[in-house]
Amino acid sequence: MPFYEYLCAEPSGCAYCQAGFTVLQRLSDARIEACPQCGANVRRVISPPHVVSGQAHKLRESAIEKAGFTQYRKIGKGVYEKTAGKGPGVISADD
Repeated sequence: MPFYEYLCAEPSGCAYCQAGFTVLQRLSDARIEACPQCGANVRRVISPPHVVSGQAHKLRESAIEKAGFTQYRKIGKGVYEKTAGKGPGVISADD
């Protein structure tokens, strides 16, 4: 379900709708036409999507261990070294 942002469409709204408010709605739900607090007319505002960029999506090693996973890092051709979790310290294609 997406979040929709609403702003007051008239100058007589309350502080809640003048500042804008966010509502979690289904795609099939009708638009909100009036402020839930004061009843003033509101309009839906188009806002930019939230995008994760950079290294923010990678998990920390401590979080990987807590979740019960094991993480390996490639250190050579067919050789991997454990960086987090339980398991053998090195995995090699030669084994």
